[in-house]
Amino acid sequence: MWEAVIGLEVHVQLATASKIFSGSSTHFGAEPNTQASLIDLGFPGTLPVLNKEVVRMAALLGLAINATIHPYSVFARKNYFYPDLPKGYQISQLDAPIVYNGRLEIEVNGEKKWVEIVRAHLEEDAGKSLHEDYQGMTGVDLNRAGIPLLEIVTAPVLGSAIEAVAYLKALHHLVTYLGISDGNMAEGSMRCDANVSVRKKGDPLGVRAEIKNINSFRFVEKAIDYEIERQIDLLESGKRVQQETRLYHSDKNETRSMRSKEDANDYRYFPDPDLFPVEISDAWLAEVRAQMPELPWATKARLMETYQLSIYDATVLTETRALANYFDEVVKACRQPKLAANWVSTELLGALNRANLSIEKSPIRAETLGVLILRVVDQTISSKTAKTVFEFLWENDQDVDAIIESKGLKQVTDTHALELQVVAVLQENPQQVEQYRASDEVKRKKLIGFFVGQLMKKTAGKANPQQMNMILASHLDK
Repeated sequence: MWEAVIGLEVHVQLATASKIFSGSSTHFGAEPNTQASLIDLGFPGTLPVLNKEVVRMAALLGLAINATIHPYSVFARKNYFYPDLPKGYQISQLDAPIVYNGRLEIEVNGEKKWVEIVRAHLEEDAGKSLHEDYQGMTGVDLNRAGIPLLEIVTAPVLGSAIEAVAYLKALHHLVTYLGISDGNMAEGSMRCDANVSVRKKGDPLGVRAEIKNINSFRFVEKAIDYEIERQIDLLESGKRVQQETRLYHSDKNETRSMRSKEDANDYRYFPDPDLFPVEISDAWLAEVRAQMPELPWATKARLMETYQLSIYDATVLTETRALANYFDEVVKACRQPKLAANWVSTELLGALNRANLSIEKSPIRAETLGVLILRVVDQTISSKTAKTVFEFLWENDQDVDAIIESKGLKQVTDTHALELQVVAVLQENPQQVEQYRASDEVKRKKLIGFFVGQLMKKTAGKANPQQMNMILASHLDK
């Protein structure tokens, strides 16, 4: 019986305004080669200067995964030659990474598992080779050269493509929640290399192949599944698995050999002579810890414990930190957590999805939505009418009470006025009244629906449903 052994190396682009060793912009989408300074290009006489913010972000992740933060980390030169690597080397970390020995919990099919994170080290990104629209030639865009990356490496402890995707999603959730990366895989802000091997249960680790630069959750799953089957087929036919680097081609759903897999010695690492070691004091680390937001799993537990929300609602509402903060503000305004959860997760998120907007761009402020919920609770408007008010708010974030007043949406709660309307409807429909009194419970429910519909027409949908049903029952059951 074969089993897969998988380890992931995830490159996370840190959300800094400038690059790791220069002041060049990290903005995505600029014209090629417009955001590469002489430092990024390695011109003689230029010296790199470490961006302090990348150190803070790396430390923040380390604290979140209960890792050790190295008090003395060193930058090294990783030497190789490729057209999009202008200096002929990449500044990275080898022997003394800034973060090591952490872990992150995942859940697959209801079962939880801790994934060991061996290390997370800082490095600069390379440029990008462009192979399209160049009449058979390759173009090089160096805007990405020098972008700060945090490479996060797991131990080989994942046993399936599903587990690998669960870990990748959990990591994506964490880095975006911390605000250290936007996690946009389509733009290359998060890229995954998967080390895959297979073995018979109980045997030593098999020879691994590394699948490079997979940029979506779906492709990670497909690439790993394909590679597992490829290696099993090789071994069962008496062949050997080669240690190599492979690329995943999504159009054919297959991995293809790229080059033989290099070891660390092949890169001739040595300490970068232009950069001092990074020394992290306990006092500075305490400052970073104080900046730590409430972590997603802690927020989820708080929502379930404090507000008695279901695990489903709590999961939805902690999808992003901004959404969790928005929900907290709604609750603060209305003091109705369960109603707030329904409105935020259903009405608001539904409208945002249809408009392709993030929670940060919501046209309706959290406080305004809280007031709208209060108006349902105090019976100023019905739940149905509240959805109409919501639509007005979506177009223009006005005062809730002003909309209710100007549009004449206030619910009719005057008992005497409602009773007059009920009497009128019953007098206009004597046949249905007789049928109701002569019918069984099933037919009575249908007829009640008929009377409610007539009353809603008379009151333009503004009758208080509870009062209306009570008055109806009192007259029909005489």
